[in-house]
Amino acid sequence: MRKIPAALTVTALAALSLVACAPAGNPAANADCTRPAQNEAVAHAIDVSGAEGEIPEISLNQPFETERSIFADIARGDGPVIADLDQPGVVDMSLFSAETGEPIIGTSYSADAAPTRVSTWLTQFPGLEAALTCATAGTRTVVALSEDGVDEAARAQYAMQGFPAEGGVIAVVDVRDVYARAAWGSPVYNADAGVPSVVRTTEGRPGITVPDAEAPQELVVQTLLQGDGAEIGEGDTAIVQYTGVTWDDKTVFDSSWDSGALLRATGDGVIPGFWQAVEGQKVGSQVLAVIPPELGYGEQGSGRIPANSTLVFVIDIVGVEPAS
Repeated sequence: MRKIPAALTVTALAALSLVACAPAGNPAANADCTRPAQNEAVAHAIDVSGAEGEIPEISLNQPFETERSIFADIARGDGPVIADLDQPGVVDMSLFSAETGEPIIGTSYSADAAPTRVSTWLTQFPGLEAALTCATAGTRTVVALSEDGVDEAARAQYAMQGFPAEGGVIAVVDVRDVYARAAWGSPVYNADAGVPSVVRTTEGRPGITVPDAEAPQELVVQTLLQGDGAEIGEGDTAIVQYTGVTWDDKTVFDSSWDSGALLRATGDGVIPGFWQAVEGQKVGSQVLAVIPPELGYGEQGSGRIPANSTLVFVIDIVGVEPAS
């Protein structure tokens, strides 16, 4: 399978106690969230130009240093909301000198960027917390990061790009997309015997138990949670959380819950059995897929996956980008 890695450092997400329930409704779309207070001085002192979603430029009337990180929204989106900073989303950011307004470094603003946990940004730029809290998809905000709003490790990492050794910087942040962390659909009863069982943590992270039995010879797909969103069609890009386990070893070989980066799954970008399990499902659904070797990595294997492995995936479908 192909996965686009996170642009910045990714932190691990701690597992919670296991339960067998799912939230009702899309949490990202239905969340009730209050945006922290903004500081209008930022908007008056820093002029931001460029369309939302494109690389911006700024101009300063004078150097703008601040003792604490403050922000102001340039544009407010009407998409899903970041009610929980561990939600996945696509966040682009450009950093500028607080002295001159000259650009320092920024993300790629790629249309193919993988959603990552929003909180990963806070490991390097803790001063972004207020600006990201309760921000909606489509929002552009300008943040004056104070000296302690930037982690020292980030200064060292980006020193070669001209990041200042001390003092603050100006960030322009675009919240492009926001997703729920996990599937939210209604539980579906499945009576099939001899297939793995799945439980979920309170945050939705799946745990998989593979039975001590021979693996099925054919593809097995079970809908565990039935979502209420758009159906994944041919040519679409499904945005998914997933955990993959080998049937024989009963060990996790890959998980977006661990990496922090969701998968943008397409029909020609993942193994055949994975796409067959996703296509035709609805956003908000959780799917169990048992994939025989010929629909997986076959005789070649891949990385931590031995040759001729039967694979077990639990896939949470949290979004879709329709075919253009």
